[in-house]
Amino acid sequence: MQNIPSVDLRDFLSDDPKRKQKFVNEIGSAFENIGFVALKGHFLDDQLVDELYGEIRNFFALPIETKHKYEIPGIGGQRGYVSFGKEHAKGRKEGDLKEFWHFGQYVDADSRWASEYPENVEVTELPRFNVVGKEAYQKLEKTGVYVLRALALHLGLDEFYFDEYAKEGNSILRPIHYPPITSEPENAIRAAAHGDINLITLLMGAQGKGLQVQNHDGEWIDAIAEDDELVINVGDMLSRHTNNKLKSTIHQVVNPPRELWGTSRYSIPFFMHPVSDMRLDCLENCIDEENPKKYEDISAGEFLHERLVELGLIKK
Repeated sequence: MQNIPSVDLRDFLSDDPKRKQKFVNEIGSAFENIGFVALKGHFLDDQLVDELYGEIRNFFALPIETKHKYEIPGIGGQRGYVSFGKEHAKGRKEGDLKEFWHFGQYVDADSRWASEYPENVEVTELPRFNVVGKEAYQKLEKTGVYVLRALALHLGLDEFYFDEYAKEGNSILRPIHYPPITSEPENAIRAAAHGDINLITLLMGAQGKGLQVQNHDGEWIDAIAEDDELVINVGDMLSRHTNNKLKSTIHQVVNPPRELWGTSRYSIPFFMHPVSDMRLDCLENCIDEENPKKYEDISAGEFLHERLVELGLIKK
């Protein structure tokens, strides 16, 4: 397998039970075998994608003192700007060669999660930035809900099992800027090898190659999607909940060839998190004699906190 499998969400959304089951089988098999798929037929349109990339280019081009206005202390980088080199992969000391922004969940004032989630940060210099970010966030969340429904069926659960956890979940839309590389990096790459924390990650087509996934033989494969596809992968929370039936795959963003060091790379992942009180305890139907329970019981909120400390975004 030289690349990641491609699936079409329109199969799942169709009224044809055979097409719907085909999608369930295809995405289930891909997530058991390599943990990544390329997804067509999602809810983002080209115009929205183009406008979002335009807005994030404009933001990251702002003067550094302007961007620092939006770096909010005390919230572990959950909203607003996170400056260059602040985050590192689990087990590494070198900061990744990137800066990024976080859009978070949008809930009504009477939601039980309103007090738990920080407010989104408004960028006053760019009047369309927050409008476009919110629209993309909600389209990606909608796509993710349907992907989780398919995975629920694959796991032998009720189709809507994940809905109550994913809707109003602690999900994050993260526009990332990997700036031009100006000198030989010392042990640092754009994003060191890691697994994602969350249930699933939906990645809009990155502007520039570099994403690689590791297959079960330890080989690195370039994850290349078509312009109209999202790259979707399993996160550690879902892998843990399914007792590793669905694989959280290690991936990285490598530095470009030296001749392309002078170029920026932009990437926009959507990290789909559940609400904090979701139990990630291994599902009973994913445990048997051949696959004994691999993880201790834990909630999504407890697991997230542990990992943010490991990533250097929250101090112990």
